[in-house]
Amino acid sequence: MEYSSEEWKWIEAEWAFHCFGRTAFLSPEDFRQAKAWAEQDVPSEVVVNAMGTFFERRAKRPRPRAFVAMSHLKKDVEKAMSLRRVVSRAGDAIKVDTPEWVNVKEPLKSDPKAKSAFEAWMQIKCSPLTPESSGYLEQLDSERRAYRHFIDIASEALGPSRTSIESKLKEKLRSVDISEGTVVWKRAWEHHFAKDVCQAWGLDGCYSNSKLS
Repeated sequence: MEYSSEEWKWIEAEWAFHCFGRTAFLSPEDFRQAKAWAEQDVPSEVVVNAMGTFFERRAKRPRPRAFVAMSHLKKDVEKAMSLRRVVSRAGDAIKVDTPEWVNVKEPLKSDPKAKSAFEAWMQIKCSPLTPESSGYLEQLDSERRAYRHFIDIASEALGPSRTSIESKLKEKLRSVDISEGTVVWKRAWEHHFAKDVCQAWGLDGCYSNSKLS
């Protein structure tokens, strides 16, 4: 697998997003690590999701290491790919469960349309298909449509607080020199906005576990 130029820009932009104040671009070593993952058929979204997982864990440490490198994501990338393989082997034996909904804040929790949209997204998200499977791309498109439908409902229900989320996200993306209106901006916006909306409603983790994250 070769990452497209847009995927490379997305990976670099996300690295800058998380490493702001330390490094804004991929070092030669970081580039080689990312390229190695591409050669191992690791999807770019897995690498980006691993960044979020790593830096969230790092932020909780009392004394996090000052130096960070792409190689520090190895365990998170390997865990994500192992999970995909397990899901693929399990096939139809997997039971879709969405316990996260019990933690959703009101008034979204009582909205039947929101719950239905969320469960439809989770049903596809828990699919056993992997990138090597026939029909994977079609299913990925279906998941994108399902998650966007839920995010539209959930973000609309935020009311005035949605404006605050959007303003803060714009500031973050601009701070790492991502040009508004570009393909990279659109991809980064969708990634972080969906995550912020889920977190606002108490659904922490449900987006980061998605194939889209």
